[in-house]
Amino acid sequence: MGHAVPVLIRRVDEDDWPIVRDVRLRALRESPDAFGASLAREERFTEAHWRMRLRTSPTWVAVDDDGAGRGLVSLVPEPGSPEDDRHVVSLWVAPESRRRGLGWSLLDTVVRAGAEEGARTVSLWVLDDNAEAVDLYVRAGFTRTGEKHVLPRDPSRTEERYERPASPGGLVG
Repeated sequence: MGHAVPVLIRRVDEDDWPIVRDVRLRALRESPDAFGASLAREERFTEAHWRMRLRTSPTWVAVDDDGAGRGLVSLVPEPGSPEDDRHVVSLWVAPESRRRGLGWSLLDTVVRAGAEEGARTVSLWVLDDNAEAVDLYVRAGFTRTGEKHVLPRDPSRTEERYERPASPGGLVG
């Protein structure tokens, strides 16, 4: 493991669509089994699609000193979930930046943002066989809900919904 690269987490707007696209497509290339989306589908998205996505889903990117994207996370109201829940999607950290607290920092950012939006809880879906992600979420205070479903694109895999209280103090609160 090399030296830690300073990383800034910032909320992006629709004009930041190129970096969001680049990080998201890299995430789908390097961690294809971690997401419900497909690289082939998202590679076809136009600028207008990326801009619309960023208008409707608060999104944060982690960038290093060179402006390279090292991580990504979005927070959305999930259809069918309670009004006072915010749902974490697209959380990804570049392999060269893992195990340095960046996933924790991205989660902390969205837990705080959910609280600022008036959410009571923050939730996410995680694949049962993604042990690293489960470990991160449990350490960050997320607990299993027992709500599960099979992945439509791979019925041999299941994911479970986890949730935690939203907190203006972030993950320590």
